[in-house]
Amino acid sequence: MNTTPSSERTHIGIFGRRNAGKSSIINALTGQSLAIVSDIKGTTTDPVMKSMELLPLGPVVMIDTPGLDDQGSLGLLRVQKAFQILNKTDIALLVIDSTLGISNEDINIFTRIRSKQIPFLIVLNKTDQSDCLETMIGNLAHELQIEKSLIIPASAKTGMNINELKEKIASIAPEEGENRQIVSDLITPGDFVVLVVPIDKAAPKGRLILPQQQTIRDILDSGAVSIVTRDSELKNTLEKLGIRPSLVITDSQVFDRATEIVPADIPLTSFSILFARYKGNLVSVAKGAKAIDRLNNGDTVLISEGCTHHRQCEDIGTVKLPAWLRKYTGKELNFEFTSGTEFPLNLNNYSLIIHCGGCMLNEREMKYRLKCAEDAGIPITNYGTAIAFMKGILKRSISVFGMQNIL
Repeated sequence: MNTTPSSERTHIGIFGRRNAGKSSIINALTGQSLAIVSDIKGTTTDPVMKSMELLPLGPVVMIDTPGLDDQGSLGLLRVQKAFQILNKTDIALLVIDSTLGISNEDINIFTRIRSKQIPFLIVLNKTDQSDCLETMIGNLAHELQIEKSLIIPASAKTGMNINELKEKIASIAPEEGENRQIVSDLITPGDFVVLVVPIDKAAPKGRLILPQQQTIRDILDSGAVSIVTRDSELKNTLEKLGIRPSLVITDSQVFDRATEIVPADIPLTSFSILFARYKGNLVSVAKGAKAIDRLNNGDTVLISEGCTHHRQCEDIGTVKLPAWLRKYTGKELNFEFTSGTEFPLNLNNYSLIIHCGGCMLNEREMKYRLKCAEDAGIPITNYGTAIAFMKGILKRSISVFGMQNIL
């Protein structure tokens, strides 16, 4: 429970053919037997993700992927899974068996890696079994049109250059997003911030959800005071507080109740809207919410969640949102649902995409999904923004950031 959330970790994807030594490289980097190693081709059949600390970089998610040369109908599906992992990869390691050289499969995924502008390294594995390394590196650099410094000769078996590989990974880690703030730029030390957290059947037992935890931590780091209350006690809390809070942040599901209680002169927003800004997509999802007014009978809405969880009878994604949309639009709408790592490759059948806040997705994957929608010309919004729009309070909710004019 005390670890860095997966969405805040650098995701390192390991790619290559079967038996190139991807799993062995992961084990060598981590100093642990995190991945199963075997001489049998295709031991890794699905992407395997492991959160850990990788010094000198820090908290990371290591992703071991199936071999790019897997065969058969199942093999092709596994290869597709490996390519999909690129969408959440912050740093890509392409592992090449130095005894065999580069293959068409290696070149194919390397082309994808470069097209997505993912920082990368080429790891020449099994170099303890190879001769003429300098010539091999020179030829590979020429073929791929890259600097020699991006090619690391290594041996998972002997540990050759593993420490150098760690240092190199840390040196190419992307810096974007390091100074992002959830709420700390909106408040000052000593401020009071009220958080509205409903406790219903869908609330996780014995804990708060990740966005709520992260917001509280950001408030504490700012030297401000967080006051957490249920929506049923919100009115009483504000009356007893005795001072005007600098900000009220509510769960989207009780947005309408919160806006009735919180005076108009007190800034009010939601966790979903805060995290849309945190992940850099608030403008897109705010504009996307306006597409709700353009929905027609028979349109299909995709509701997508970034995590998987046990569905409750009052689930917001599969129950509440469809009901609110039907009531607001007065239209007969169709709905499709995805969760976890699944996100449709073809979006042309949808008139609107409503995504969760993406707290379990890293920044790269969330931007990938937004770009897919943009490329397909499909408006996309998120839970909290859609709810605020339907309740008529979106402008108030984003005015906290001085963005009310984008609507």
